[in-house]
Amino acid sequence: MSELKRTPLFPEYGKHGAKTIDFGGWELPVQFTGIKREHEVTRTKAGLFDVSHMGEISVKGPKSFEFLQHLVTNDLSRLVPSRAQYNIMCYEDGGSVDDLIVYMIAENEYLLVVNAANTEKDYEWIQQNNHYKNDEVLVANVSDEYVQLALQGPKAEEILQQVTETNLSELKFFRFEDGVQLDGLKHSAIVSRTGYTGEDGFEIYVRQTDGPALWNILLKSGKDKGLEPIGLGARDTLRFEANLPLYGQEISKDITPVEAGLTFAVKPNKDADFIGKKVLKEQIEHGPSRKLAGIEMLDKGIPRHGYTVLKDGQPVGMVTSGTQSPTLNKNIGLALIDTQFTEAGTELEIQVRKRILKAIVVKTPFYKRDR
Repeated sequence: MSELKRTPLFPEYGKHGAKTIDFGGWELPVQFTGIKREHEVTRTKAGLFDVSHMGEISVKGPKSFEFLQHLVTNDLSRLVPSRAQYNIMCYEDGGSVDDLIVYMIAENEYLLVVNAANTEKDYEWIQQNNHYKNDEVLVANVSDEYVQLALQGPKAEEILQQVTETNLSELKFFRFEDGVQLDGLKHSAIVSRTGYTGEDGFEIYVRQTDGPALWNILLKSGKDKGLEPIGLGARDTLRFEANLPLYGQEISKDITPVEAGLTFAVKPNKDADFIGKKVLKEQIEHGPSRKLAGIEMLDKGIPRHGYTVLKDGQPVGMVTSGTQSPTLNKNIGLALIDTQFTEAGTELEIQVRKRILKAIVVKTPFYKRDR
């Protein structure tokens, strides 16, 4: 068995009582004080997440825009420096290589933030599809250069503002600033108003050597505001309630972004002939045969990933994610099912081990914060 990878913040986990697990080859905290508590803290105050396991891939060069337009489903012509954009890379059959965020650092310079378990695969896919000369498009896996922290929750801005002179109130959703000075750090940071919780907040990218210092600076700054470290367990329940996809569950090589309800990030009318365009355009124009829908259990039981969804006893899909929602206190799930059964109010059944339990289709997201 290969040794688990650790982020530069691993030594800090034990100081806060973390319970760690193997997450895609990384030893990461699943919880500190408890998943439900950490979930509530993030929804009502603020949570600090170590997401340094995420991958960062640099794409530079005079042809980088043309190259990326062919590689991703969204339209990068809408970007300008200091803006970020949600994206998907697809295979020719429309299946998803990965979902990612593209940061436009400057003209002809982009930073791609990809899912941790997919970093090597994504890097190889990008290289494989790079048919430009070396001086036209330069691709580099720079994941080892960064620590990434996510500060999320209604008090996130107030906490971060205490350690920087940058006016964070001017930083709008999916905008970022490069070169931000944070108190106590040797080097500047990238501060992005993005996140994976459904709450307001920031994702902060700093050099690896500054990571532990930033972690402690933020926890100290936010202590009187209720800031606490948060593990992967609450990160999953938070993103799930907000209907944010998880690779390997809501999207995968077998699930297209259109089926996953991510059509907003697929632009078949952009000029570039991107990979998977033909299939995705067909699905948008005529509708996919299956798509993601929210479900709420009527009977007692939790719909788990991989459980079969039935209609009148016949299989019509599968559960992609499910849990007892800490915010709503209901057993809910996301399921990829035949499109004809995705209308809200449709009654279905979920096979939970040997039991057949009743459920109903409901609207998503399950949770949406007050803005």
